[in-house]
Amino acid sequence: MRESAVPVPVRPVPRRVAPLVSLAAASLVAVATAAAAPPPFRPVPPTAVDADSLIREGETHFAHLWQLTFGGQNAEAYWSGDGTKLIWQWTSDTWRCDQEYVMDLRTGARTRVSTGRGRTTCGYFYDHDRRVLFASTHAGGDSCPPTPDMSQGYVWPIYPTYEIYTARPDGSDLRPLTHHPGYDAEGTMSVDGKWLVFTSKRDGDVDLYKMHMDGSGLTRLTHSVGYDGGAYFSHDGRRIVWRTYRTDDSATNATFEKLLAQDLVKPTKMDLWVMNADGTDPRRVTDEPGASFAPYFTPDDRSIIYASNWTNPRSRNFDLWLVPVEGGEPVPVTRDPDFDAFPMFSPDGHWLLFCANRGGKVAGETNVFLAEWRP
Repeated sequence: MRESAVPVPVRPVPRRVAPLVSLAAASLVAVATAAAAPPPFRPVPPTAVDADSLIREGETHFAHLWQLTFGGQNAEAYWSGDGTKLIWQWTSDTWRCDQEYVMDLRTGARTRVSTGRGRTTCGYFYDHDRRVLFASTHAGGDSCPPTPDMSQGYVWPIYPTYEIYTARPDGSDLRPLTHHPGYDAEGTMSVDGKWLVFTSKRDGDVDLYKMHMDGSGLTRLTHSVGYDGGAYFSHDGRRIVWRTYRTDDSATNATFEKLLAQDLVKPTKMDLWVMNADGTDPRRVTDEPGASFAPYFTPDDRSIIYASNWTNPRSRNFDLWLVPVEGGEPVPVTRDPDFDAFPMFSPDGHWLLFCANRGGKVAGETNVFLAEWRP
């Protein structure tokens, strides 16, 4: 039986910054009201630093910036369809492995929606925000799955006990969506709610698949040797963007397959590709050193925002970049000297969620940030 969802109180705002936060919240409401058909969005940003103090020189796309989480490892924060909530994964002192939480941006209230067992990843809203989905290893054991051996270099584990689950946003009515041996994770939905795209090892490689939420229409979308993951639909549902590394080099592919047999992948080289939603016409968008990942379409579907360390491939200095869907020179969005990743635009395009090391109390701490977007 799952434990009851635990509301987590928002960190209190110090008295010295309360007026700034109040003004920031009022500004957000004013802009949202003036926008065409905005969501009923009135965030209460729980920031422990002066509003905008963590905007770096050159980050001209950020009109304002607020920090939403404080402490631990917070990642993959994604919007609800109405723009009032987000779902994200959090490792804290209480939970040693990532668990999924929902935050209400109108009140700051947080609720754990996963079981508190195993490890989770890749939460997402769907069904008009009446349900969420995420991947979890809890059916394979209550404890955290083992961390990988890094003697082979930096690797990602693709745990075979990951399955995709669905639940209500309060964590109730938990059900499995996938029932297949091997890795099933990294699920996201088309905007119209008709298709789930996800990553699976079910055919021996690590490929992209799509299916309806009742399991019908299962289609394999990628077929080349190599890791294919982190896929998103365009807003019009016509295209899919994802991260991959594929090559004809036999030695590189042999190394990939050797690691894959151990349920590991090495993500130090990845590029972004785009294809039609039926899997046809795959083509490369980026061709840079290092790892490019976490792509998401801009609201007009003409460009892609993503994270990459291509300017210094051996570093943790991942920045957010913009690149046209047709390819071209990447344009920087963030300029912090550490980690910025997992960007997602709000449904109305006014706001950008992302996760970053900036503002952390300890080195490597990752938190969720909300930016008012300036095109």
